Amino acid sequence: MRHICVEGPIGVGKTALAERLAQRLDAKLVKEAVEENPFLDKFYGDMRNYALQTQLFFLLARHKQQRELLQPDMFHETVVCDYLLDKDRIFAHLNLTEHELALYDNIYKFVAEEIPKPNIVVYLQARVDVLLARIRQRAREFEAAIDPGYLAELADAYNHYFVHYEAAPVLIVNTERLDFVANREDFEDLFRAIEETTAGRRFYSPRGKGR
Repeated sequence: MRHICVEGPIGVGKTALAERLAQRLDAKLVKEAVEENPFLDKFYGDMRNYALQTQLFFLLARHKQQRELLQPDMFHETVVCDYLLDKDRIFAHLNLTEHELALYDNIYKFVAEEIPKPNIVVYLQARVDVLLARIRQRAREFEAAIDPGYLAELADAYNHYFVHYEAAPVLIVNTERLDFVANREDFEDLFRAIEETTAGRRFYSPRGKGR
């Protein structure tokens, strides 16, 4: 089974790309249930008091989804996920206190042991002002209170994490001049770059300027 994960900070376009890839590959699409988290809107309004509940709900919901991938699927040979379970720890380290993080780490070590690893991670990047514009455009009510300073911290944490990620090949994609939803040429060019990423870490900019 080919297992592709699309990752990146809030608003970068993970789900949109995952949907296009799943359609192109006739793959099973796995999307994280962001809007099902009952603590998320409270978290953006009061991060300190709702960080642990929000984080644990996401961890356990993602673990349940990922465990289901261990079961054979007679209709699909390929899986495309719009998240990587490992990235859960980015948010944990950013938002939890020392004691909360110790509790979280104990739970994470237990649930992460049996989770399948991807064959490739497609990591999407964009400047914070671009992320904020995309968040405003999609107009999710619970994201209205996102602090630009928090988003900048999150984007930096993502960059640091995936520049050092070694569990699978990584394609790092600059999305600021990409429109892989409306522009077929953009999508096909990116798709070729994904197919060509079989080891290590590659960097991709639009129109075949990867290296």
